Amino acid sequence: MTFQFFLTANDRFKGISLKISDSSKDINFQFQTPFRIDENEWDDQKGRPQNIYLKKHKRLYEKMNHLKLELKEYAEKKIELGKPISQRLLSRKVKQISNEGEKTFLENSLLYFMQLYISTKENMICKSTFKRYKVFFNLLRRFEAYIMSRLYLDTLNSTFIKDFILFGKEEQYSDNTIYRTIHFVKTILNFAERKGIRTSVRELEIKREKQDKDIITLNEKELLQIKTTKVPANLQAAKDWLMISCYTGQRFSDFMHFSTHQLLKVDGRVCIRFTQQKTQKQILLPLHPVVVNILKNNNNQFPDLMGMQDYNRHIKEIARMSKLNEIIRAKKRFGFRSRNVETEKWKVLSSHIGRRSFATNFYGKIPTPLLMEATGHSTEQMFLRYINPVNMEKVISLSKYFDEIYTDRNLNTNKIQYQNFLASAT
Repeated sequence: MTFQFFLTANDRFKGISLKISDSSKDINFQFQTPFRIDENEWDDQKGRPQNIYLKKHKRLYEKMNHLKLELKEYAEKKIELGKPISQRLLSRKVKQISNEGEKTFLENSLLYFMQLYISTKENMICKSTFKRYKVFFNLLRRFEAYIMSRLYLDTLNSTFIKDFILFGKEEQYSDNTIYRTIHFVKTILNFAERKGIRTSVRELEIKREKQDKDIITLNEKELLQIKTTKVPANLQAAKDWLMISCYTGQRFSDFMHFSTHQLLKVDGRVCIRFTQQKTQKQILLPLHPVVVNILKNNNNQFPDLMGMQDYNRHIKEIARMSKLNEIIRAKKRFGFRSRNVETEKWKVLSSHIGRRSFATNFYGKIPTPLLMEATGHSTEQMFLRYINPVNMEKVISLSKYFDEIYTDRNLNTNKIQYQNFLASAT
């Protein structure tokens, strides 16, 4: 049984119709739904809104998926009972389902336990983690519509993983999103097992090929370029915050709320004490001289607060003015998807670059446990994810050694040739 949405009516805001067909059961019906959309925002090929992440279209897409699943289950039940399915009967059901409110999930379903798990964790996790859980939840809802079937705890097996990976690739989700969602499903199954429900969680094996991850950082030379570049007054705060982030290694949610009230002196050294929003870890961090100088030049105050969007836009402009034009390979967002492209470095700077730059620039120069104390990482494995594996200083040092060896070898060769010439001349 197939379900296909399409547009009808002649005006710009068109009605969304639904075609249901199944040649084996002689079903070929069309229905008008109460849903409408601007034709310029509709994807004819996929039969859905072009941007399913736009707020108004996200809700519409959820209703469309809900309608498909409910109608499929209703039709299958009728067929199982040997009862006929008519256009009139289904049309009435379309109206009923389209107008009804959100239904609760069945207690043995995956989405029910996901919802339960998220609600029990809501007050124990940070906002970003809660938001990520909701992303996983919505992704599984879309997957149900993709396979046209509900997900139940006792039906999740290796086939689910294969189908979900196929769905993720087709929808152009990143490998990171696909595999983190699968791991979250395993978390939910373990949660269900602790409640006495038997699942196939031990049968779910996830083999993921190691991905090359492009980590964008600012090295010391680039930081000096930024530091010595004069910027307009409206960009000065962003420039100072960028330098502060690169020399404190903190997340935007933490460094942007630094205050002089958090400053204290420890053995004569200026430090800042704060609690990380994401991890709730208490951090006591000595301030780098660069940060101390920024405060001195700003009447002993931190720069003015900024929103993340303004900050990201401003630091790109600052990096452009600082001539960070190196062509690099990086992930760049296009609409609601990211893909790897070759681009100028300044174009891909974002709020997290300071944290990665701090970890990379000081790794190998300062003991790793001390750096982890500063960044708040719990394990070295997590910390190392922030390290740019391409250490330009080491590459340059290696190059110098090559030059020295080459020069010495040429000198020795020339010396031997000259000695042989003198010997032959005598």
